Amino acid sequence: MKRLLAAVLACLIAAPVTARADETRPDEASVSFSVMTYNVAGLPWPVKKGRGEALKKIGDELAKMRAAGTEPDVVLIQEGFRKEIGELVDRSGYPYVARGPKRKQRDASLWAKGEKPDYRRVAYRWKGEGLGKWGSSGLWVLSNHPIEDVKSHAYRYCAGLDCLANKGVMLVSLNVPGLPTPVEVADTHLNSKGASRVPRSRNRMAHHLQADEFKRFMAADRTPGAPLIVGGDFNVMHAPDRFDYVMADYPFEVVSRWCHNLPGACDTQISYDGDAPWLDTQDLIGFLDGDRVDVTPTRVEATFDGAHEPVLSDHDGYRVTFQLTPKR
Repeated sequence: MKRLLAAVLACLIAAPVTARADETRPDEASVSFSVMTYNVAGLPWPVKKGRGEALKKIGDELAKMRAAGTEPDVVLIQEGFRKEIGELVDRSGYPYVARGPKRKQRDASLWAKGEKPDYRRVAYRWKGEGLGKWGSSGLWVLSNHPIEDVKSHAYRYCAGLDCLANKGVMLVSLNVPGLPTPVEVADTHLNSKGASRVPRSRNRMAHHLQADEFKRFMAADRTPGAPLIVGGDFNVMHAPDRFDYVMADYPFEVVSRWCHNLPGACDTQISYDGDAPWLDTQDLIGFLDGDRVDVTPTRVEATFDGAHEPVLSDHDGYRVTFQLTPKR
């Protein structure tokens, strides 16, 4: 009996310890994933002059980042209206590209019959309402990772000069190596304030209605449980009423607010004044954990602000680096 027990103990000591299949080391499980949103001011002549060359230079700067290995994994573009945006895309070198609602895209109302908003869709014709769509949504997504699916919705409601563009939202699904499920990324551009050239009450209502359309589109078309990143030009700068309406029932957190409320959680390379940095800019990036992947912002920085890249738009680029971690 003693010999038998000794043999059993010897086997147990010699046997290698095997980890459970669902146990992974943090350095193997976490994936770094960066997203930049950038309103490139690609408005046509005569609204904007000299933008064609600036767009080409943006593409060249993105190519320099790629050569150095410092490019964002995903670039979300707004106001990409001009034909030179094609050269920006080609010069940038990103292998996967998606485009948002084009000029002629029209989508059904997201409200049920009898529930449509009480909003006169043409009230300021001399300010651009009711004159048709002169441009696309201006939304583009450039990605290092394969784009598996693209969905989009053109907003039905608008105010003033914004109505000349077919503004909307685009949702792409990305296959990111190392993750058990695709990552969904949304790009949008909401109605402007003073630039719309109509009264504030008018452009605010249009902004709220577009926010409602965004919410309804996301509820209907987003994959339940998918990790989500949202970016774009939300036109909320110094407008807490607009920001609060957007965030009233959106299922994601804004990076700048999350980092501000958790001092030290993010490497924040952007300076701001006051206690509400999310109101110091038009451009926001938000995030939402998935059922199988946690999404955590770790670094926030400005690009195309004159520090490292030249200023080539009336917006800076806004870049956030996330850690995407599969759940055990």
